[in-house]
Amino acid sequence: MSPDSLPDAALVAAELVSPRDFLRFALSHFRAHELVFGHGTTDALDEAAFLILEGLSLPIDKLDPFLDARLLPAERMRLAELILARITTRKPASYLVKRAYVGGVPFYVDERVIVPRSFIGELLRTGLFSGEEGPILVDPETVVSALDLCTGSGCLAILTAQTFPHAHVDAVDLSPDALDVARINVADSGLGERLSLFHGDLFAPLAGRRYDIIITNPPYVGADVMAALPPEYAHEPEMALASGEDGLDIVRRILSEAGNHLTAEGGLLCEMGEGREILEAEYPDLPFLWLDTADSAGEVFWLDAAALRRGT
Repeated sequence: MSPDSLPDAALVAAELVSPRDFLRFALSHFRAHELVFGHGTTDALDEAAFLILEGLSLPIDKLDPFLDARLLPAERMRLAELILARITTRKPASYLVKRAYVGGVPFYVDERVIVPRSFIGELLRTGLFSGEEGPILVDPETVVSALDLCTGSGCLAILTAQTFPHAHVDAVDLSPDALDVARINVADSGLGERLSLFHGDLFAPLAGRRYDIIITNPPYVGADVMAALPPEYAHEPEMALASGEDGLDIVRRILSEAGNHLTAEGGLLCEMGEGREILEAEYPDLPFLWLDTADSAGEVFWLDAAALRRGT
């Protein structure tokens, strides 16, 4: 179905009265226009609910109590414009409302950064320190230095600072635009005294610093996947997604350098997509500990400093 067939916002706002009306309208048209999801929501219903709740400044997890509320004309126009913009522009919903959630925590986002959706956020918020093969030997109370590589919007750096209450967190990104967004989120978090932002390529701006934990959600999309991405993903910065032919170029660089930037008892937590078999074949001496989340399996690994120094 062509977006040209859509009614204009004024007509939609005049005909629809309640959030329930807008939810039904959005769901029908998101499906009919075959939108693609994955930027914090997984399907048309979740995306529609997200736009409605954010558009009305309501709690993000409580749509039901408001479904039959009678909306003011300006509120109806706001929702109509958001829903129609999602269809006509194919922009992820987070870009339209300038908001994304990681681990239930809200962050400012715009087109200067990738929409944050890291599995690491869940691990930080719900239990980083256990895995299939036993506990990860890092006590949050003993961590005094942490690093977030490829920080983007700064969301993981902020969650890291919240998870490790005694740590100073450094965060690095190659994109000056992304760091501008990260500064907004750091200021909003109130954690500026414990969080420093650096511009540069991975470890380059860190002058030999060592950390008790390194966290990274680097670009990890391969060339074939990049070429076939749906329009929603084309709105995100390419440098935040692409990482060579198989998507693992930057992960390999991190593996080669991380051991030199970890304290003796430190470790690396890295998200790297679906290349588990490739990494295990290339690095047979590294004892990857794979950490599953509610929505992923074999996409996040942990390695301690000693293993990194031996295996790379």
